[in-house]
Amino acid sequence: MTLDKGDTMHKHDFLGISDLSKAEIQGILSVAHAMKDPEAHAKALAGKHVLTLFFEPSTRTKMSFDTALNRLGASKSSIQLESSSVKKGETLFDTVQNLSAFGFDGMIVRHAHAGAPHFIAKHVPASIINAGDGFHEHPTQALLDCFTMQEKSGSVEKKNILILGDILHSRVA
Repeated sequence: MTLDKGDTMHKHDFLGISDLSKAEIQGILSVAHAMKDPEAHAKALAGKHVLTLFFEPSTRTKMSFDTALNRLGASKSSIQLESSSVKKGETLFDTVQNLSAFGFDGMIVRHAHAGAPHFIAKHVPASIINAGDGFHEHPTQALLDCFTMQEKSGSVEKKNILILGDILHSRVA
């Protein structure tokens, strides 16, 4: 989300790494490096209301987003899907339409089905961040991995990277 000179909100979704150019990735990593000083950006999201919408269990990703939103000054809401109408069979479309009525600026979505954040992005005005969708992708984790490699090695250019583990089911690979 960015504001233009007229203070008008523009929707920007972050659904996958392949949507970004090399320059955009480097730009995000540069901003991330600058934001390592939490005091300098404590109010970067002041006035923004963000929903964390996790349709599957997560510890590290959920806490990472919650912590970041708090540190950046966002107003944050989350929903416990175990006690929501999803348990009674409410569709993904109906759920996000109902939640969208609350006027969130952004939604951080984690879902067990590949493509769910893309589907949601097409149906709500809020900016959507994909926090993992099935075996498809986990773009924020991929950026974090790139950031860590850049911090440790100075660059990810011309590096051979070995990924160990279950590559078939890895969202980051």
